[in-house]
Amino acid sequence: MSAPSNPGSGFVVIIPARLASTRLPNKPLADLGGKPMVVRVAERAQLSGAARIIVATDHDDIRAACQMHGVEVCMTRSDHPSGTDRIAEVARTLDLAPDAVVVNLQGDEPLIDPSLLQAAAGCIGADVPMATCAHPLHDAADAFNPNVVKVVLDKRARALYFSRATIPWHRDGFAQSQVDLPAGYVPLRHIGLYAYRNDFLQAYPALAVSPLEGIEALEQLRVLWHGYPIAVHVTDTAPAAGVDTPEDLARVRLLY
Repeated sequence: MSAPSNPGSGFVVIIPARLASTRLPNKPLADLGGKPMVVRVAERAQLSGAARIIVATDHDDIRAACQMHGVEVCMTRSDHPSGTDRIAEVARTLDLAPDAVVVNLQGDEPLIDPSLLQAAAGCIGADVPMATCAHPLHDAADAFNPNVVKVVLDKRARALYFSRATIPWHRDGFAQSQVDLPAGYVPLRHIGLYAYRNDFLQAYPALAVSPLEGIEALEQLRVLWHGYPIAVHVTDTAPAAGVDTPEDLARVRLLY
């Protein structure tokens, strides 16, 4: 993975990091080659050309680890229902301009491609308050896996819908076989990286939870349900997987 050839300078990366994790306790502080994971994530973000990188946390141990390694950190409330609410608080604390672009990078992505951060940020405009990323799927098992979130786009590369189901459904092809993907059929997998225009980020926590969001368990459907567009940058290759389990941590440690 390489840094963008022409990095921008106008966006801020905020990395929400909570110490609690069911499958991997103390995950943000897990050691990767002598540094905590959350610090490694911040180092990847620095390669994106972002103007500023801040870790958002409610735990003193994470704050201390960031400060030890020279990473900017901002303490938040502990009762936020989502990482989006947490980064919105930080953006308010920083008094960012309404049109500032904020990228939400999860604290368990130490192998993130920095160019994806810049690409998502570059999709934000006056008429596009939110952006994300996707990549093509070529494996039928992934296409039918409900844990792999799919997205369909319009002609302007804006999201029409996100789903755990196989979308778009290839009526004729899947009538013949669901073992292999039909020729020419390339569904898109959603990548959980988001960019926001700050005025929309501040408005987001007040949006009512949508029925679609409740059914699919996909928070981004709240945005579409309320009528806001989401731009989608499509990259050719799948990004490296994040760290959710002890097995993931062992895999990433080998790279460090």
